[in-house]
Amino acid sequence: MEILLTNDDGIHAPGLKSLFQAFSQAGFKVHVVAPLTEQSAVGHSVTIFSPVRVKSIQEDGFKGLALSGTPVDCVKWAMHFHLPQKPDLIVSGINSGANVGIDVLYSGTVSAATEGALAGVPSLAVSIDHFRPPDLSGHAQWVRRFIQRFDWSLLPLQNVLNLNFPSCPLHEAKDVRLCPQTTVIYKDHYMHREDPRGNPYYWLGGEIPMHLVDPEADRALLSKNHITLTPLQFELTNQSVMSKLREALHASDF
Repeated sequence: MEILLTNDDGIHAPGLKSLFQAFSQAGFKVHVVAPLTEQSAVGHSVTIFSPVRVKSIQEDGFKGLALSGTPVDCVKWAMHFHLPQKPDLIVSGINSGANVGIDVLYSGTVSAATEGALAGVPSLAVSIDHFRPPDLSGHAQWVRRFIQRFDWSLLPLQNVLNLNFPSCPLHEAKDVRLCPQTTVIYKDHYMHREDPRGNPYYWLGGEIPMHLVDPEADRALLSKNHITLTPLQFELTNQSVMSKLREALHASDF
């Protein structure tokens, strides 16, 4: 199997290296193209007003190419310039921090996988509900086993699988649950501070109100130490509203 491996935490992130090691040991042909620096929460942004530069990274048995751009830049460049043919699979992760609910719109991790799916390649986004995760070698082996056992022809065109590990040690994690995204959005707030020169600055924070979350949705199950798996699609047309608008347009003189 030929895999394009990327992320949004940057090419030096432990989650990326853990997947590289697990995939390489399994005999997969692995192409690593990842951002040179952390690109969390950049969403599906692409670089169009500055050049994208590439740097080769080799260290401790790991090798890959680092781009000066975003996660989506990495997938675009790899698919349309670097690789002679499309890979069998694109894997993005392992991201530090869960990607559930509305996170999938902000996440560079999910966006990288989405870019691959839009180009017709089966894609998997992988995250862990921990911002300073410990050793991820076990999680990477879990992902490797899943990749080998899942029939990727079952995944519809332009769909992404979104996989999240709970924050607990892997041996304490509960069974994997297929589940929908939570529809509850963050309750945002900004911290107002001053820099050493007395100038104000603002730092975004927020949390999902857990009492509003469906207990069978990804955020709730992940908090109960389940591994969660959600198929995502990005055809966003609201067909029911389309019908109502069609009726309104026919009934009105515009």
